[in-house]
Amino acid sequence: MLPSVLPTETDHVPVLADEVLTALDPHPGETVVDCTFGAGGHSAMLAARLRGDGKLIAIDRDPTVEQYFERFRRSTAAKTRLLSGEFSTVLEQLAENGVKADAILMDLGVSSMQLDRPDRGFSYAVDAPLDMRMDPSADLSAADVVNEYSEQDLAQIFKSYGEERYARQIARAILRQRMKQPYTRTGELVDTIKASIPAPARFGEGHPAKRVFQALRIEVNDELGAVQRALPAALEMLRPGGRLAVISFHSLEDRIVKQFLRNEEQGCTCPPEFPICNCGASPSLRATPRRAIRPSAAEIARNPRSQSARLRVAVKSG
Repeated sequence: MLPSVLPTETDHVPVLADEVLTALDPHPGETVVDCTFGAGGHSAMLAARLRGDGKLIAIDRDPTVEQYFERFRRSTAAKTRLLSGEFSTVLEQLAENGVKADAILMDLGVSSMQLDRPDRGFSYAVDAPLDMRMDPSADLSAADVVNEYSEQDLAQIFKSYGEERYARQIARAILRQRMKQPYTRTGELVDTIKASIPAPARFGEGHPAKRVFQALRIEVNDELGAVQRALPAALEMLRPGGRLAVISFHSLEDRIVKQFLRNEEQGCTCPPEFPICNCGASPSLRATPRRAIRPSAAEIARNPRSQSARLRVAVKSG
């Protein structure tokens, strides 16, 4: 069921808004792609720069964004289009069809509207169905992972995707508990996590279930795989001089983006011992700036969820 009330400007605050606008700098007549439309905060800001002469392509796998998009569409004079699906798949299809863009934004991770709807099961702070699917029609849910994966696989996911120190203890406790009764609620999982770690670790560094919930969300939605597939497709879509901006919210995503930009900036792939370049490859991107852009103290005070955000920007070579 779609939410009955659309978010207001204060309900959904786009992260690093001024920095994104400066980095992508859309001009009238250009084509802009927002890979994760959400509630449309970034899209509205970018479309306004087109001044009614240009196109904004919005992508999102979550069907609940359709009504947000309709409000956005009515508020802008630019040509707009919403494409439903996982953004890496849609970008690959657009690239294959020869669609070109002047600016592409990827705002990775879970959206505020998903976090704020308890029935979606993304939050460890509210008891809700154990779901976490960005696309509610997808086959795999968090409950499926928790109830069906092996202890070894669960521990690996918690460690790799959540950087959870007590991954093995938590995985072992989950298996013991699910033998008695399958998990169906987030609250049940939170209780297991809390009981699995030493008391001192339950305090400080945020909620004790934070890392496990992040890991499950990444696994359920294949978030890291999507980023790895989307970046090359975005590069192919960009026109020479086109701008790419990627906002990530944890080190795993940011590492993928950073490495991709470094590889594309390098150009030459010849072994270091070669005295001259034989491959003829040239850099395809230029990071601007070299380091990730972080939110200001003022933005973090206004919107605490922005604290972990990192923005990386690059321009496609001519």
